[in-house]
Amino acid sequence: MKTLDRPLDEDERAFADFAEISDWSPIAGPRGDKSGPDVVRAVVQRVTSTTDWQPWPLQPGEKIDKALASWGFTTKRGSTIIVFPGMAFADAQNAGWCAWDIEAGDMAEAEAGLDAHWPDHLELARKYFGDPDYIGDDSTPGFLDDFGPGAGADKRHLAAWMLPGAHLRLFSTKPTTNPLTTAVGVSYAVYID
Repeated sequence: MKTLDRPLDEDERAFADFAEISDWSPIAGPRGDKSGPDVVRAVVQRVTSTTDWQPWPLQPGEKIDKALASWGFTTKRGSTIIVFPGMAFADAQNAGWCAWDIEAGDMAEAEAGLDAHWPDHLELARKYFGDPDYIGDDSTPGFLDDFGPGAGADKRHLAAWMLPGAHLRLFSTKPTTNPLTTAVGVSYAVYID
């Protein structure tokens, strides 16, 4: 198993960006499996009319792929945020602890790494969003469905904050041997109502 342990600076910038959104409702789009230029342009319109985030520019001659249902934005703090009609997440690739190339004999070490680093992420989220409306881990009876049906599936830790028009989920991936989980870390996303 290989690991990286990086500062939480990128996550902190993204949390600060998320915390500035006073109401996520205007960013919400129609649910479904539609994709393509019209969906992407609608996402860009909703985000830019609600935030000061800058959409990724199209390069000369570049067209929006008909398989796309999301678009990326850069915030004034330099965060990269990917937004779908019903979800937003930070593309923070250089933050926090993660493990990969996990093999079946590494489960205890992967779990210990998650348990050791989860509190730092939780405290960082508390700094911006206060105490979570829900918090649990896979040792809690009923964890799978406590926050919502199946919300604890494939998670070792889960915390959620209710936001106007959305909720933020902070979670860690649960390492398992069957099927083999080959990478774990702490992640988060805003689920837009």
